Amino acid sequence: MSKWNSPEWAALCSGETCPICRRGKPNGIVLELSTSYLTSSADGPIWGHCCLVLKRHAVELHELQDEEAGSLMREIQLVSRALQEITKAVKLNYEIHGNTIPHLHVHLFPRYRGDPFEGRSIEPRLITGSPYQGSEFQGFVAELQRRVQDG
Repeated sequence: MSKWNSPEWAALCSGETCPICRRGKPNGIVLELSTSYLTSSADGPIWGHCCLVLKRHAVELHELQDEEAGSLMREIQLVSRALQEITKAVKLNYEIHGNTIPHLHVHLFPRYRGDPFEGRSIEPRLITGSPYQGSEFQGFVAELQRRVQDG
């Protein structure tokens, strides 16, 4: 039986066993916004990767009320603007999957000339080390927090 046809998947989707809901928050929070948590990790697959995680449990965008969906989109815009200013990326990729953890979240991946995935999709499992050196991650987070809070 596939994972998606299992009682375990149904429990994840309902929020009953969702690891984010069970902890009350996602890991790696760098900033709390009105509708979502902004998260990041020094072990991300690419420099500047971050993720917005909806505060309440929902699996799909169509489950959001109009006001909540609008607020999430404004937060995505706010973070993407700050991320673009910080990273000077050639392109930002936005990804919503939820195939492993069905709790609505949006990955933001800055893309660069010569990045390990140039010309194709990001494959996080192929990256084994941190893209940051020394205190770069702390500097990135501080700048991201400042720019997002300044709007």
